[in-house]
Formats: sequence, structure tokens, C-alpha cells
Amino acid sequence: MLKCVDVTELATDEMEGTLPWRKSLAVRLHLAICSFCRRHFRQLRQSVGLLHDLPVPPPDAEVEEQILAKLTQK
Repeated sequence: MLKCVDVTELATDEMEGTLPWRKSLAVRLHLAICSFCRRHFRQLRQSVGLLHDLPVPPPDAEVEEQILAKLTQK
């Protein structure tokens, strides 16, 4: 059985669906019995959702010029 610290370390991989099925199952079993880790997952999902909704500001003109210059170099 995984410990809370293990589940916390695996949280991002579990949410992204990149864990092997056995690890994923172990995480889900732990979540079924641990309200603290369920709360952690819920907060992590909410944070990711809020960050996803934030507008991305355009880069500075200077930064954009540097990027374009590097892309056009051969």
C-alpha cells in the first residue's frame, strides 16, 4: 500500500495519465481510503484548472525579436 508521501509525489503523473496501470491502481486505492490525499488531489485539480483559464500575456517585443532571430538563423 502506498503512503501519503508516495501518492503526493505521483499526483501529477496520475492526473496526466502517465502512470503504469499498477501504480495508477495503487494511487486510486489509496485515494479511496485517505480523505487527506483526496483533498490534495481536488485542490491540485482546481489549481490546474484556474491556471489553465488565465490569459497568457504576449511576450515583450524585444523577447519576440530574439526568438524570431534565433528561428531564422541557419
